[in-house]
Amino acid sequence: MTKQKKVSIIGVPMDLGQLRRGVDMGPSAIRYAGITERLEALQYEVEDCGDIEISRNHAVHSEDTNLKNLKAVVEANTRLAKKVDEVIQSGSIPLVLGGDHSIAIGTLAGTTRHYKNLGVIWYDAHGDLNTAETSPSGNIHGMPLAVSIGVGHEELTGIYGDAPKVKPEHIVIIGARSLDEGEKVLIKEKGIKVYTMHEVDRLGMTKVIEEAIEYLKEKTDGVHLSLDLDGLDPNDAPGVGTPVNGGISYRESHLAMEMLEESGLITSAEFVEVNPILDEKNKTASVAVALMGSLFGDKLL
Repeated sequence: MTKQKKVSIIGVPMDLGQLRRGVDMGPSAIRYAGITERLEALQYEVEDCGDIEISRNHAVHSEDTNLKNLKAVVEANTRLAKKVDEVIQSGSIPLVLGGDHSIAIGTLAGTTRHYKNLGVIWYDAHGDLNTAETSPSGNIHGMPLAVSIGVGHEELTGIYGDAPKVKPEHIVIIGARSLDEGEKVLIKEKGIKVYTMHEVDRLGMTKVIEEAIEYLKEKTDGVHLSLDLDGLDPNDAPGVGTPVNGGISYRESHLAMEMLEESGLITSAEFVEVNPILDEKNKTASVAVALMGSLFGDKLL
């Protein structure tokens, strides 16, 4: 993590990027699990900016597209982008709490206002590289990375500035184990670097993170971490909407966060897809807070 000592928490209680209710309570669950206290104990000045307002006026299926809740998702992400932009301008590190992963569209749109070559580490079981044409569901939470590289519906790619927001060669996906056919094509076409669970198992997390840092450090001027809790194995993080067995372990994830903190590359972060309705005694939100602690410098000794 960069050496700034002020963190601004932004909650995005959004569940419109998919159809399973409950993920809108993610920011509350993470706050309840003690994120502010954890960061303050690490000597950060913490500002909780509250939650982005999510309008449900347009939370309906559009007739001219299979994208679900398009207008409402665009509205929320535009508000989020503006807030993230303001936070970075103020000299603070934005820490965004989700909500479903469609919120990454707004986070990245606001962040890239301040970087010419933003890198992105996408810690996730999924590629989130679908489009209206390739998506089996029309759920926008499966599209934010595609949108951020300028591929997708123009109302999404054009949020808070011109597309693309991020260059494909500045992205590293870690933990992928569920990719749709259209996503595989886009990964090959755009040359996106992906460490599937095969590579994580084969190389080990240490090597994966070392390589990711090496890959990004020379060509980026900041790195955003977008961590979907379904990147972890469901045994460790059960409270997610799209669990996929065989994921990254709790300990491997801590190691990854610790190494990223030591690298000094991470300049912003978001933790998404915590769904307390599907959780066991707020376990997933607590895992999220523990991982944030490691990302922000919490050490055993």
